[in-house]
Amino acid sequence: MRFSTLTALVAVAASATAQTISGQYDCEPAGSYTLCQNLWGKSAGVGSQTSTLLSTSGNTVSWRTVWQWQNNPNNVKSYANVEHNTAKGVQLSKLTSAPTAWQWEYETKSNPIRADVSYDIWTGTTPNGQPASSASSFEIMIWLSGQGGIQPVGSQIQSGISLAGHTWNLWRGPNANWQVLSFVSANGDITNFNADLKEFFDFIVQNEGVSSSQYVQAIQTGTEPFTGSASLLTQSFSVALNQ
Repeated sequence: MRFSTLTALVAVAASATAQTISGQYDCEPAGSYTLCQNLWGKSAGVGSQTSTLLSTSGNTVSWRTVWQWQNNPNNVKSYANVEHNTAKGVQLSKLTSAPTAWQWEYETKSNPIRADVSYDIWTGTTPNGQPASSASSFEIMIWLSGQGGIQPVGSQIQSGISLAGHTWNLWRGPNANWQVLSFVSANGDITNFNADLKEFFDFIVQNEGVSSSQYVQAIQTGTEPFTGSASLLTQSFSVALNQ
């Protein structure tokens, strides 16, 4: 009986049966993360999107988002994402490592499709701050996929950067009160990404004038659709900040 109870508790802790959210700004707990729809650009198009929590286990999460959007092909319609609840509030100078692993795939996608699959990491001068807010100093994006000829904010300032076993082109530009730095995969989709984010942080401190006194305020991963339709599955995602 004791064994059965323990097994049941472990099963509950390790998984969450398909919980789907569909509202524009719906969010739901996802273990060590929070899953959010964030259909912030919905008014620029016509379409719909849902996001589903599939499972959680320790510091790992699995989820799916299904979307279809039309009109205004240069406008982002949403950024459905998971954000780590506690991997934040650490100064870049204090980081010893920031291991992350992300395995994902397009289960289905239209042809053509315009969308990215990306990290969205926010830093600021204080430990706490909401993403895309007055507290934001830098938005650091890592594009593991960019389909349909889409481009990040700003302009490309460097190419052929070797980090985390891959090659990247770096874009930079302003957005509201913060600067956006986007590392874009130079060699197509990276669907099995294992890296230390500290490599990216060290690069922008050494080369882009980002102060090591900046704090990581949020780490999000998800997708920015412009137009088309897709079912994007995150089989497994994890991230941590070590100091």
